[in-house]
Amino acid sequence: MEAVAIRDTTLRRLASTDLDAVVDIDAIAEGRMRRPYFERRLAASLREPAAYVQFAAVLDDHLAGYVLAHVLEGEFGRDVPAMSIEAIGARYDAKGAGVGRRLLDALADDARKRGIRELRTQARWNDHAMLRWLDDNGFAVAANHIVDCAIAGGAYAASRDAAASVAAQGGHREIAYDGTQSNDFEHLARDVADIRLMQSTDLCDVVRIDAASTGHVRDAYMERKLAEAMHDSAIRVSLVARVDDAIAGFLMARVDLGDFGRTEPAAVLDTIAVHPDCRHRRVAHALLSQLFVNLGGLRIERVETVVAPHDVALLGFFYAVGFVPSQRIPFARALG
Repeated sequence: MEAVAIRDTTLRRLASTDLDAVVDIDAIAEGRMRRPYFERRLAASLREPAAYVQFAAVLDDHLAGYVLAHVLEGEFGRDVPAMSIEAIGARYDAKGAGVGRRLLDALADDARKRGIRELRTQARWNDHAMLRWLDDNGFAVAANHIVDCAIAGGAYAASRDAAASVAAQGGHREIAYDGTQSNDFEHLARDVADIRLMQSTDLCDVVRIDAASTGHVRDAYMERKLAEAMHDSAIRVSLVARVDDAIAGFLMARVDLGDFGRTEPAAVLDTIAVHPDCRHRRVAHALLSQLFVNLGGLRIERVETVVAPHDVALLGFFYAVGFVPSQRIPFARALG
């Protein structure tokens, strides 16, 4: 049966007409429908074919499997491109027939043609079936750090939300029993800047701040990331911070239900940057503080990000504001 399935399976690009079949395959595997996620990903691949790679495996004129991947360029502190596998699935009666491996091989060939030499993905530590599949197909644990934080309804957390004077004291102040103490909740980290949702007109400022932070002008990349923030997320949550009548920082985040096998609402923080002139003014704290409030109102449960292994300062910042190591493990496979 396996040899017949492999020989008779044909591969092609995933098409919009495959949506129903993809949703059905995924629903059987995950136990719930995630149609909006796949709708957005298919639409994104049509809008940005250079950024998204999606293949279909067809057996007996019916969809037998699929893989959805996204080209990473500068996300998470990267300095070389990689291809991230966001979703892969096979029809229940085609599992064990090599469909997933054929899809993975097609993805690897496409990556090599683009000059990409690494596949990346992630999985929960207790998803034993996926861990075995990754092991069988040449993946190893990557050096990146995945960290996340519970939203807790956007509840106040001193390490993230406190004003600078309170944070400097470890989030605690003496109680003045004569009633003269100030109300710390009236002076929050997010009060140091005017925080609002990111708009398409913010592109020039985003590019300017990114260039000042990284030393590289990445206008094309940041334009694509801004388009993703505007269109690919289920809910718009990316933010900019204005200080002294100028945009001083931004974060790009997305809310989705589906990539990497997620079945609960989660936000992914792709990028956070503050202009060097405004560092040490808690602008990054202000952005995160507002993000948590917004996500709490949307009943999002967790926010996650990935930190490059060499970016110790950024990792320390995330730990300081309440992030912890994630239950998800990063994996990578080198492509020769």
